[in-house]
Order: sequence, then structure tokens, then C-alpha cells
Amino acid sequence: MEKSIITSGKTIDLAVEAALAQLGLDRDSVSVTVLSQAKSGFLGFGAQPAKVQVTYEAPDLAPAKPEAPKSALGSASRSKPRKPAAPVKTPETPKPEVKPEPQPQAPAPKAAPAKQERTARPERKAEPAKAPKERREPKEPKVKEPPKEYAPAAPGSVEEKIEVFLKGLLEHMNSTAVPHCWKEEGENAYRVDLVGDDLGYLIGRRGDTLDAIQHLCNYTINQQVEGHIRVNVDAECYREKREDSLRRYARKKAQQVLKARRRTTLEPMNAYERHVIHAALQDMENITTHSTGTEPNRRVVIEYVR
Repeated sequence: MEKSIITSGKTIDLAVEAALAQLGLDRDSVSVTVLSQAKSGFLGFGAQPAKVQVTYEAPDLAPAKPEAPKSALGSASRSKPRKPAAPVKTPETPKPEVKPEPQPQAPAPKAAPAKQERTARPERKAEPAKAPKERREPKEPKVKEPPKEYAPAAPGSVEEKIEVFLKGLLEHMNSTAVPHCWKEEGENAYRVDLVGDDLGYLIGRRGDTLDAIQHLCNYTINQQVEGHIRVNVDAECYREKREDSLRRYARKKAQQVLKARRRTTLEPMNAYERHVIHAALQDMENITTHSTGTEPNRRVVIEYVR
């Protein structure tokens, strides 16, 4: 069955995190409905926290088993009065036994020896010989894929300008990651892979840091080249993994909307992530999506339509 709780916080994200901590669930297992936005007030007066309603699936409780009725025999046996004690019998004096005189008995005829019939035992069927168990071969250890090789950027090319800018930016961030850039075929776009250790620090929470690095790179490089180019910065294939996760998340929320026949509002996302959600649900029957709110709190709304 579905249950819901209402929590509040300084922001919508803090209110949602408070509900998840109270329920012990993750973000993909609940549906969030924004009840009211946070208001800062004037000089601290009239401030109101944000309120959200978090809906989750609770397991159905099994009906309690009725207690077995007490047997009437047990209660009746307890209510029966005890039987009176039997009277004590006095021992009688033994009378002298009169032994009869032995009479001669005729010899009994000898019984003919019974023939012992041999019962034929059923023959045991020969059991087929069990095949020896096949020995499981030990699993071969997974061979690590060799590191990807990147072609060096040509001197004076756009790829070199992108790599030089990102190297300087990463040094200011105290990161030892190395950028490798190449141009995508048939498009005026460039791909960049950040290679090194501790790349989670560069990805950030839900890719926020990686998006900021990509935004700075696009802004700076477009001032140095003619025309407009697009630079896509990635680390450890985070973009591809994030897209797959968003598609699964969108389908799961759409199924909940079809079941409950009411709309749901997702968490704030950037324009690229909202585009992935819209594309994943555009062909789904009885489901429509649209965006609401203003940046950076713009959200996707999944709605049921007949």
C-alpha cells in the first residue's frame, strides 16, 4: 500500500533528505510532491520552510492469526471432582493348597515336520552406474582492459587549446588528472576524457563539478576560435552511466504515475538531464512530461493523460 509523510526544511532538497533519512529509503524509491516553496521573509521575519510530501510503497501487513479456542475437554477435565480414594483391603490369610494327584498322560503324536517353503526374493535390478561428477573448472580471472590510447593534439589546433586550458584549470584545483581531447566525426563538437586518480572529486555530486568544468571550458574556448563549438567533458564514462540511470529512473516514476493516476514532480535537474527524461518517456502511452520552475530549480513533471 502507499503511504506518505510531510517534511520541511530550509530548501526542498533538505526537506526531501530529511524524509529519506526518516524512512531509510533512497531517492529512487519515493515520489515527491512539492507542497510549498521556502520563503526567506524580510529581515528574518515571516520566513517559511519548504514543505514536501513524500510517498512510498509500504508492505501490506499480514492479518493476525485468530487464537485457537480452548478445548472444552481441557476445561471440563479441570472441573471434575476428584474420585474418592479406594478402601484399603485387608490381606486375607492364605489357604493351604491341595495338590491333585498326577494322572498318566498319553504320549502326544509327533507333528510332521513342516516343509520350509523358500520364498523367492525379488531380484534386485542392477542400478546404473552413476556418472562421475564433472569437476568445475576454475573461473579465469578477468583480464583488465589495457588503458585507452589517445593521439597527441596537433600544435596550434583546437584540441591543443582545450587541453592547455583544462590542464591549467585542473592544476588550480590541485588535481593530477590529464585531459585528452579529440574531435567527433561529422560534428563541430569535441570530446574530452579526464584520466587519472581520484576522479570522483572532479565529477562531484550528481556531476555538478564536471558540469562546471565543462561550462568554463566552452565559455573560454569559444572566445578563442571562430564560430561556435561544443566541448563535452567526461570522466570514467560518467555521462553514459548517468544517462542509463536517468532512463531507468524515468520509467520507474512513469509506472508509479500510471498506477496511481496522478502526476509527480522530479528533483531539480539541468537542461541536459531534463532532455534525457523527456526523450525516455516521449513514446510511452498515457504519459506526458513538461518542465516547470526556474533555473537552477527547474524540474520535470510526469503526468497521467487519458
